[in-house]
Amino acid sequence: MGRKRKTRTHVKPTDEDMSSIPRSFVMRSGIVGRSLTTLVRDVRRIMEPYTATNLKERRTNKLKDFVMVAGQLNISHFLIFSRTEANVNLRIARVPRGPTLTFRVAEYALAKDCLALQKTPKTSSAKHESSPLLVLNNFKQEGKQFRVMTALLQNMFPTIDVQTIQLSQTRRVLLFNYNEDTGMIDVRHYAIGVKATGVSKSIKRIINTEVPDLSNYDDISDYVLKEAIVSESDVEDGPDSVVTLAQNYPGRNNRKNDQRAVRLQELGPRLKLDLIKVENGLCGGEVLYHKYVRKSKEEIRESERKRQKIAQEKAARKREQDQNVERKQKEKEEHRLRTGGKRKQEEDDEEEGEGEGEDDDNYEDEDIMGDQTELSLGEEDEGSESEEEEEDSE
Repeated sequence: MGRKRKTRTHVKPTDEDMSSIPRSFVMRSGIVGRSLTTLVRDVRRIMEPYTATNLKERRTNKLKDFVMVAGQLNISHFLIFSRTEANVNLRIARVPRGPTLTFRVAEYALAKDCLALQKTPKTSSAKHESSPLLVLNNFKQEGKQFRVMTALLQNMFPTIDVQTIQLSQTRRVLLFNYNEDTGMIDVRHYAIGVKATGVSKSIKRIINTEVPDLSNYDDISDYVLKEAIVSESDVEDGPDSVVTLAQNYPGRNNRKNDQRAVRLQELGPRLKLDLIKVENGLCGGEVLYHKYVRKSKEEIRESERKRQKIAQEKAARKREQDQNVERKQKEKEEHRLRTGGKRKQEEDDEEEGEGEGEDDDNYEDEDIMGDQTELSLGEEDEGSESEEEEEDSE
């Protein structure tokens, strides 16, 4: 019996699909310390696989350096952590024109601290091969800052088509929960797992693992009956957490049409964010919302006039610079003609013509050398014939 050949059912995404997937840079700004550097690495793990995991920042790097390479790498979002004497800040910006959300990181816990609190922590690199599912809870609030924040967070991750999505790609969940009492946003990162339902913990252990150690039992029934007491995890298997698998799911015995209880295991890190400011541009521009600054309509119009004036002055300087560059090039060309030189276009044409002439000369030289080679070979043949005639006469 021949070996069964596996048929590949995964459809490789096209270049157009890959270019539309959001990508991100998670980076530090300034001196942040060791703890915040670890937090940056943990957030990069959240954003995988469409992020620069091994991005190296230097103290001399400016924001414009990352903006210049963002277009080449199809980077769509920046997540920038910084530290001041009073607070830790997080800026989430859309590249290249904004908007930008500025948060104060009120509290945070690293991923290693979250795993240390668990009795049996489980981590797997396979869970980070696909993007997490984004869940925004309690974001339907009044105010334009919530609309901007919702749109920006949703666009940070690939869109989901419920009809074509594979269950094997739903391995993680990223939760943003707005707390109305504190006015802050709680961020949690979970791994999705499924377990058998309707059986005791001892039977689950037999199904999901190898044969357990029965050396302390006289019969397997003693092992099953001893742990038949309902545990806290079994109580949690209510109708809301039990689902019927529409497809095969990663893990042992997780087959299609089987009923499984969904489990969420925290991966970390934890963040508590306080929205401070919403800007229209990339880390700048018009301030659409500020938590602590309130402006009247007249002040808003005045700030808008100042912003437009600055933009007009910047555009005027740019036009002046372009005119100066064009004028200097024209003066340089006129100086070349006055001193007996030729125009740049004529020099380029002559260089191309000389290049073609050199190629023709090379071809002619090769032909001459070929004729000379044939001639020398002919003379050698005639000389050999005359020597043979002299030997015959002798």
